Amino acid sequence: MTLRKFAGLGALLSIVMPSLAMAADEVAAPVLNSGDTAWMLTATALVLFMTIPGLALFYGGMVRSKNILSVMMQCFAITGLISILWVVYGYSIAFDTTGMEQGVVNFNSFFGGMGKAFLAGVTPASITGPAALFPEAVFITFQMTFAIITPALIVGAFAERMKFSAMLIFMAIWFTLVYAPIAHMVWSGNGGLMWDWGVLDFAGGTVVHINAGVAGLVACIVLGKRKGFPTTPMAPHNLGYTLVGAAMLWIGWFGFNAGSAAAANGTAGMAMLVTQIATAAAALGWMFAEWITHGKPSALGIASGVVAGLVAVTPAAGTVGPMGALVIGLIAGVVCFFCATSLKRKLGYDDSLDAFGVHGIGGIVGAILTGVFAAPALGGFGTVTDIAAQVWIQCKGVGFTVIYTAIVTYVILKVLDMVMGLRVTEEEEAVGLDLAQHNERGYNL
Repeated sequence: MTLRKFAGLGALLSIVMPSLAMAADEVAAPVLNSGDTAWMLTATALVLFMTIPGLALFYGGMVRSKNILSVMMQCFAITGLISILWVVYGYSIAFDTTGMEQGVVNFNSFFGGMGKAFLAGVTPASITGPAALFPEAVFITFQMTFAIITPALIVGAFAERMKFSAMLIFMAIWFTLVYAPIAHMVWSGNGGLMWDWGVLDFAGGTVVHINAGVAGLVACIVLGKRKGFPTTPMAPHNLGYTLVGAAMLWIGWFGFNAGSAAAANGTAGMAMLVTQIATAAAALGWMFAEWITHGKPSALGIASGVVAGLVAVTPAAGTVGPMGALVIGLIAGVVCFFCATSLKRKLGYDDSLDAFGVHGIGGIVGAILTGVFAAPALGGFGTVTDIAAQVWIQCKGVGFTVIYTAIVTYVILKVLDMVMGLRVTEEEEAVGLDLAQHNERGYNL
């Protein structure tokens, strides 16, 4: 009788267990969250809005009237070019984790595989995110907008003197050899070089701003100064455009930072709050530093301060508290002001629209201070318990990015200069790139 009971129990289990296993699989299956999806769709649109029209207007107003279309054209062309390169291989280089293993440094620690090339395997049903809650297609597009704005920022450093054809080829190669690998090292997960180091970069202080700022500095030095710089006046032709562009960047940056939470949650809410605080503090910091130094506050100054604050809080947005953000913003506003004015004048490089002075320096300041203010002891929400150790990690990340980006950017530019030339002729520069490169005028009277 006992054996029959066990036999009956075994038969019952053979029927029930597969059903329980199937039920468990159904429970564990990822389910799309419509709220997270809606937020990420919105954030993606906001980040694209930062480049077109935000950055296009911000930069367009700062150049001379004969070059406004050239700068705007570069922003639009980069948007198209990087969008295509991202889906062909950029997304795969940045986020394919094939061959990666935590604590192991190999080729895939620097460069992602090609498993996602041409977006292989991506369907409407593909779901991703921290808890697999929104479509992978949305994540791909969100990260694409980051890949777009980063090379577009470099335009500000060499504005008014680079050939359009050379710019396109430079951006394609730079995206391939610099942006995508740096994004992979910082954001791809276990096995990524700087991820394993423990570098904190919530929304792109290292990946976007230090990367673009350093590349811009190298580019403006390799191309040389604009004809007449610094003796010839080269005042911005329409600061109204610049202020409107700065306002668009400010608004769009909420998608940049709060969107990097990859969910509609408390981290996104705090990221939005600290972004506003740091930006306001930096705008005031730059304004008062300029007021004290030069006697009057300027519209260009406060617009630049806004961007400096946005840049500096970017790496910290997911871990810093409100008061930490205020300090980061104030420091970034003042430091970037002196670097974009006194330091540039002293060293003599022609960073036309202060891509390095604002994005490079602001990114460095923000990345290092993230190591300080992410600590709960200073009001942060990170897991930092040893501030000195984290600051050292942040400095390692900054140092590696600066060196890698500077060397690879320099090599790309020098090779292109030998092959096709980087710079327009003196006559074309005098006429303006709008007519010389595009046969159009920004203003027809």
